[in-house]
Amino acid sequence: MSFKSILQDVKGELGSISRKGFDVRFGYGRSRSHRVVQDCSVVVDAFKQSCWANMPPELLRDVLLRIEASETTWPPRKNVVACAGVCRSWREIMKEIVKTLEVSGKLTFPISLKQPGPRGSLLQCYIKRNRSSQTYYLYLASNDDGKFLLAARKCRRPTCTDYIISLNCDDVSKGSSTYIGRLRSNFLGTKFTIYDGHPPNAEARVTKCRSTRQVNMKQVSPKLLAGNYHVAHISYELNVLGSRGPRRMQCVMDAIPASSIEPGGVAPTQTEFHHSGLDSFPSIPFFRSKSIRAENFQNDQKEGLLVLRNKAPRWHEQLQCWCLNFNGRVTVASVKNFQLVASLENGVAGQEHENVILQFGKVGKDVFTMDYQYPISAFQAFAICLSSFDTKIACE
Repeated sequence: MSFKSILQDVKGELGSISRKGFDVRFGYGRSRSHRVVQDCSVVVDAFKQSCWANMPPELLRDVLLRIEASETTWPPRKNVVACAGVCRSWREIMKEIVKTLEVSGKLTFPISLKQPGPRGSLLQCYIKRNRSSQTYYLYLASNDDGKFLLAARKCRRPTCTDYIISLNCDDVSKGSSTYIGRLRSNFLGTKFTIYDGHPPNAEARVTKCRSTRQVNMKQVSPKLLAGNYHVAHISYELNVLGSRGPRRMQCVMDAIPASSIEPGGVAPTQTEFHHSGLDSFPSIPFFRSKSIRAENFQNDQKEGLLVLRNKAPRWHEQLQCWCLNFNGRVTVASVKNFQLVASLENGVAGQEHENVILQFGKVGKDVFTMDYQYPISAFQAFAICLSSFDTKIACE
């Protein structure tokens, strides 16, 4: 049997098992299922009965390497996730093979959404808005209709607005096991805070909702921790009646050092979900990755935080409007459109200062593009873009 036929047989059996009982839909599917492995016994029993259970480790690793290298886009990349869910030995190999998003430029496991984007290139995504249900859906731009990544639901409150962010498009609630964070605005819609429901490490600092006092994670209950680890603050300058031109926004990334955008700079990279809400997924250690440097990253209070600001548009005399170059990714004029670059406050100059880290713009009535890159994650980029949707009484 040739190696090519072996590879085809493995893929075929993975597809067969997926149809029988394996469903990789944690945050990526469009089903009500919240489980990565719906029926572990079916998967294990099926592979015990197959010829792949006793495959030599060297040959197995070669096969899995070929699968990972060949399935570069979604939906075919679901085979890579399926391989990691087969059994412990397959999972351990996939942990070694699958690189972080920063290195590979590929979104694979759910934890990829919390990791910095690729270096040197924008990862193209888009957001769909449902006005009636006040929900927003983030998709990865792919060959088909797009790969679902995250969902958010707008919740109006007397003094603020919350956007609950979830890995499951059918269960967008803070009590869900797929809840990963939220965005909260003030009454005027001028200031926003991004809260992470899954602190990146055991010593992460959290902030109480009604207090600025910071406490250690070990001293608070899991209920308090849910959604109270702040990762960024967003502010829009007051601009009553639009007298000062287009919107002006600034983002202070509380978890990313300013040095991360410099050559050789490092941003913290989360390796796994720590929140207790994922206790229902005890068989998913493939969220970890050994190609990550997060464990070596320490928050240095003296080191400056990364500050992003929107790139100032230019007035086009002929068109009589403000313009930005989105390189064809934005086609409809909107006050919501923006590009974020590193602020001069970070002490950067030249190319690092001009590189667009996040861009967001309208392409249809309820469709918007969202492109981002290192050092921010898809979760952070999505939350920042959600702030642009919110009503701003005193900004325009």
